[in-house]
Amino acid sequence: MARDQHTTTTTGLRDWPFLPARGINIVDADDCWLIDSDGRRILDAAGGAIVANVGHGRAEVADAIREASLHPSYVVPTWKTPQREALVERLRRDWLPPGLTHVHLTSGGSEGVESAVKIALQHFAAKGETQRVKIMARDVSYHGTTLATAALSGHIGRKRGLEGFLARHPTLPTPWTLRSRLGPHHPDAGAAFLEASRAAIEAAGPDTVAAILVEAVTGSSGGAIVPPPDYLPGLRALCDEYGILLIVDEVMTGFGRVGAKFAADHFGVAPDLLVSGKGLAGGYAAICGVFATAAVAEPIAAAKDISVMFHTFAALPSACAAADAVLSILEREQLVARAGAMGAKLRARLDERLGQHPHVAEVRGVGLLQAVEVVRDRDTLEPFAEEEKITDKIVREALRRGVFYYPGGTGPVRDILVMGPPFTVSDAQVEQMADTLADSIDAVLA
Repeated sequence: MARDQHTTTTTGLRDWPFLPARGINIVDADDCWLIDSDGRRILDAAGGAIVANVGHGRAEVADAIREASLHPSYVVPTWKTPQREALVERLRRDWLPPGLTHVHLTSGGSEGVESAVKIALQHFAAKGETQRVKIMARDVSYHGTTLATAALSGHIGRKRGLEGFLARHPTLPTPWTLRSRLGPHHPDAGAAFLEASRAAIEAAGPDTVAAILVEAVTGSSGGAIVPPPDYLPGLRALCDEYGILLIVDEVMTGFGRVGAKFAADHFGVAPDLLVSGKGLAGGYAAICGVFATAAVAEPIAAAKDISVMFHTFAALPSACAAADAVLSILEREQLVARAGAMGAKLRARLDERLGQHPHVAEVRGVGLLQAVEVVRDRDTLEPFAEEEKITDKIVREALRRGVFYYPGGTGPVRDILVMGPPFTVSDAQVEQMADTLADSIDAVLA
């Protein structure tokens, strides 16, 4: 007899989710609010997983998905459809940095980053530089859940159980000024990180490196780490010097999250490949963009035996329609500028409540990507023991108080609370986010 899908198995686990989880049952949503099965309203201070940007429940986006779904539901991703052409036209006209002319669409960020890595490798293979097979990434980072992107990520927590299989890659230091070897927020920190990056490239063998993969602003793994202003331009110069491609992962930060179209814009840097997905459709559809220069794409196009393979469910017409509608809302309501303004208000309130807290190492971030790092000792930066699970306790306490924050960290980097609400967040909601987090930290650490 078939079992009900929620029947407990002989091992004590339920059929779904795959492993027991503390998740709550969300049945509805309204702009910045989630509504659970008991009718309780929860402020979505994290935008889910730093995804929601135009707010929940936009009829305009739902209508676009419905209209697209009334026509061919699936078309081979390399063929044209009106929805795909409209989205690509909007991206090129209104969003993409100059020079990023080639568009490859995937179903999500992990696929997008892996595709960018494959494109970089294929670029050099097509040019006959077959010795360039290394990808370098940073020691605190997160680039996805596939085996390749997990291996590249500096996220020990999400590698556990996979260590014996994952490939090892050369790493660069993360430009984390709080923990610079020169001391916290030293004015020469950017130069020191670049010096260390040069040494890492030299150790790896510059002529064997195809690409360097970095987040312009580190996402939840390190908790909204903003590099020194000279770091990303300096890394761009290093890549140019050694003939290495620069891949910028903006899966979390792209499409307005940091108060600019892309985080790289804050630093005046043009990548060779840019990956951005979460904000592209704001959670209404699974879609991610991989954007490249003509110089990257043309050697592959000219090669007779190399192609860029698609993912089956990439660029679904309905997903492209959703993305086009979300981008239209962002433009019409000037939500990128609003993300910058509301982010500044959130940061000011966080600084007011937590900036001198004895257990807060730092409040950091840009735009509506902000994070608070909790430590045992503010002066020495000594963390709480991992087994104390301080982040989990704070998230649960805050949920009890009606606000959801995203838990960040990698394991060794830990006790980070990340905020990334919809760009439609109000002044009152910003106050609630900051105040509830401060009160929850105090309650847990009392």
